[in-house]
Amino acid sequence: MSLTLGDRPLSSRPRATVNYRIDGPAHRLLFEPFPRRVRAALGGETVLDTTSGMLLHESNLLPQLYLPRDDIHDDLLTPTEHRTHCPFKGDASYWTVRVNGQTAENAVWSYLDPLPEAGWLRDHVALYWKSMDAWFDEDEEVAGHLRDPYHRVDVRSTSRHVRVMAGDDVVAESRRAVVLSETGLPNRYYLPIDDVPSDALESSATHTICPYKGTASYYSLRTASGFIADAAWYYPEPLDGVRAIRGYLCFAADGVETSVDGS
Repeated sequence: MSLTLGDRPLSSRPRATVNYRIDGPAHRLLFEPFPRRVRAALGGETVLDTTSGMLLHESNLLPQLYLPRDDIHDDLLTPTEHRTHCPFKGDASYWTVRVNGQTAENAVWSYLDPLPEAGWLRDHVALYWKSMDAWFDEDEEVAGHLRDPYHRVDVRSTSRHVRVMAGDDVVAESRRAVVLSETGLPNRYYLPIDDVPSDALESSATHTICPYKGTASYYSLRTASGFIADAAWYYPEPLDGVRAIRGYLCFAADGVETSVDGS
């Protein structure tokens, strides 16, 4: 994310406040090694196992793992007639994965004859993340996608006055919040759950996954102004590095506004 989205250096519209110029196409590709072993499984069987994975950083897209063709179990793959074209990489061929009665249609692709400017993709394959049952970074199962080595998350305590409003109603305010700064995203202010009136919150069935923070649960909000679905999220068991947000809520939804020191 940190190199390819928004105004990052490899996005198609990078920040103007630099003292250099990139002499090349607006759509940029960077292919570099991923530093750890990666495995993926389907139907209880390992489909790929690599210590030679490569991350493709591509303008305006999340990084994509590619691996040498020898690191995927060829006997589980069936070629298909499906094809796609990328103006920056070339024509992609596809394979379906079949194992133990499970099928992942067109889950694997490869650029057999890539464009010259992306020739290093030859002899590498990639998989759709959601096509597999499980992915492992070393021995730890990961959800969402692999972590981008250029992506950073910092959590800091703050005594600034954080106030959450829903219309004219003050939902919560605190001087003991934490601010979470995440590459490419706006600062998010997390408030202690004790600083939010419990009768305003209703548990939601919504859950989302962040590979950097963990699995988020949600609360909806009921105020005098009305009902706001999924107005706040929290991480019951945050991942290492962001443990400080445990027991804190972050509000961000249409109809909710967070101000810091009055602005």
